[in-house]
Amino acid sequence: GFATVIRYRQDDDQRSSHYDELLAAEARAIKNGKGLHSKKEVPIHRVADISGETQKAKQFLPFLQRAGRSEAVVEYVFSGSRLKLYMPKETCLITFLLAGIECPRGSRNMPGGMQVAEPFSDEAMAFTKELVLQREVEVEVESMDKAGNFIGWLHIEGVNLSVALVENALSKVHFTAERSSYYKTLVSGEEASRLRKDKIWANYEEKKVEEVVHVMEEKERTANYRAVYVTEITDTMHFYTQDVETGTQLENLMETMRAEIAAQPPVEGSYAARRGDYCIANFSSDGEWYRARVEKVQSPAKVHVFYIDYGNREIVPSTRLAVIPPAFSTRALAAQATEYTFAYIQVPQDEDARADVVDSLVRDIQNTQCLLNVEHSGVTCPHVTLQFADSKDDVGLSLVKEGMVMVDVRKEKHLQKMVTEYLNGQESAKTARLNIWRYGDFRDDDADEFGYKLKK
Repeated sequence: GFATVIRYRQDDDQRSSHYDELLAAEARAIKNGKGLHSKKEVPIHRVADISGETQKAKQFLPFLQRAGRSEAVVEYVFSGSRLKLYMPKETCLITFLLAGIECPRGSRNMPGGMQVAEPFSDEAMAFTKELVLQREVEVEVESMDKAGNFIGWLHIEGVNLSVALVENALSKVHFTAERSSYYKTLVSGEEASRLRKDKIWANYEEKKVEEVVHVMEEKERTANYRAVYVTEITDTMHFYTQDVETGTQLENLMETMRAEIAAQPPVEGSYAARRGDYCIANFSSDGEWYRARVEKVQSPAKVHVFYIDYGNREIVPSTRLAVIPPAFSTRALAAQATEYTFAYIQVPQDEDARADVVDSLVRDIQNTQCLLNVEHSGVTCPHVTLQFADSKDDVGLSLVKEGMVMVDVRKEKHLQKMVTEYLNGQESAKTARLNIWRYGDFRDDDADEFGYKLKK
């Protein structure tokens, strides 16, 4: 009952070879009252077009954000990163912008005349059309712009369209992607495209390293201490902090999240852990739920997780993990634990010596408020100085003065004042024969024995 037969004369060569079968099928549909032959009223399918409707879009936004990944069909492609989607569950049409990328713009009619298309805009649009037009996709809505267009991530058969455009040198990574879980993938894709000098990177020139070094040497040390809360200290003398300014936001998020989990507890064993996924984990020490990231899946009984707001790690069974509700993901509030290490001091290589320093730090600064200043960048994390909140004494310098660590002598000119202060502290500890200096200056012949390696 979805079509009718076109009537032909018996001698008409346009008539189908299956003409009689078609007539018989139509007769059966009429007899059974199917489709357009039904005597029932035709159901009305209402589709709300909220493209550019700012007020309607604002009403829909919270539902789409909470839904996480939603099914959609790509109705139209305006450009490489701008699409019109039909959302079957919500029965609405929306304009959707790809998050995290800066795609070449096509030609547009502007008040001052026609705006010329940017290079590779047509190629980007053709790529997007080929991949997703009139196809079923999944979307994650993050936010919306002033014009009522939704912004987020679009996936088709496991492929993130934003990442695909970047990897094919048809888009650049936008700074707004930094807080996204896809940021590292986008950056690595962009780096590969840049090295190939493909498409939009064809005329890219690397900046000279010498110029950067020159600027770095000329600047002065900046002392911009901010209040932080030290949440975790690792065995390697790295530590994690939360910014005091955003502490209230985290407390509110945790309170709301736990209330929602208590009202609708996750089904035990329903979560399948995958490396790199964000989730919620039930912490063994207090039985509370916290936001976490899966670092390694050894087995269903041994999943390595990192608590993203506190910096500690734990091995838990997958039964103590669950899907993170979208309203409490890193898009709602970025991971609050930031990793740092101490500037101007060497980490002892000897395990016992290092354990003594870590124990001292745990007693003095863990779960306390301190003041933090970034001194210089490092390979894995920034190197910083910490001050006790009450006395304003330098934590690292205190370790040096107590003879627990040696000074890491930096060569940068703008750091020499701090290096000198630390070296003076080291000399006073050496004179008083404190801790590692109790047998005198060991550095000339047996530094390795005490867990240090001299820098040549």
